[in-house]
Amino acid sequence: MPEYTFYQVDVFTSQPFGGNPLAVFPDAAGLDTAQMQAIAKEMNLSETTFVFASNTPEADYVVRIFTPESEMLFAGHPVVGTHWVLAHLGRVTLREPVTTVRFALNVGVRAAALPVENGV
Repeated sequence: MPEYTFYQVDVFTSQPFGGNPLAVFPDAAGLDTAQMQAIAKEMNLSETTFVFASNTPEADYVVRIFTPESEMLFAGHPVVGTHWVLAHLGRVTLREPVTTVRFALNVGVRAAALPVENGV
């Protein structure tokens, strides 16, 4: 298996080791469902997200969310955390007061809004 970069972030907090932990794989192209499930199990966090390029104009990215046991249809903190990681990596142009990204999830396309203040 090739190597994949991931980010572990704490969502809904400004304190390290607080909030809700999440692993984000921002470049998941090439991973199949079984591999994503195995990785999520190995990460052993409440959720792990895998980001893919979108193949539709309705969405900016495709995001799949896994727990250690199964794939989820939707969950809030993984969407928020994934949005933050993509912004941190410069894959989302930050615009004040809110930057919106459209994610294709298992429940359909959903918009995620990230508050932006002073360019952050």
